[in-house]
Amino acid sequence: MEWAEWLRSKMAEAIPLKAILLETDCPYLAPEPYRGKRNHSMYIKYVAEEIARLKGTTYEEVVAQTEKNARKMYSL
Repeated sequence: MEWAEWLRSKMAEAIPLKAILLETDCPYLAPEPYRGKRNHSMYIKYVAEEIARLKGTTYEEVVAQTEKNARKMYSL
């Protein structure tokens, strides 16, 4: 396992899903498979998929919980 993958897995273990928000405002850190290209908000699904993989849960669970987290944070 390479260093970056090890670090992502440790972060996924340490940070509960209830404390994670998803965002795509950084124009230069597009997720795989778009690494090296300009980031775009339509790529958010790849971030959610990677979090699900690292946490051993489903994409749907990540989306549902992070939406709940955002609504709570913004009082929506």
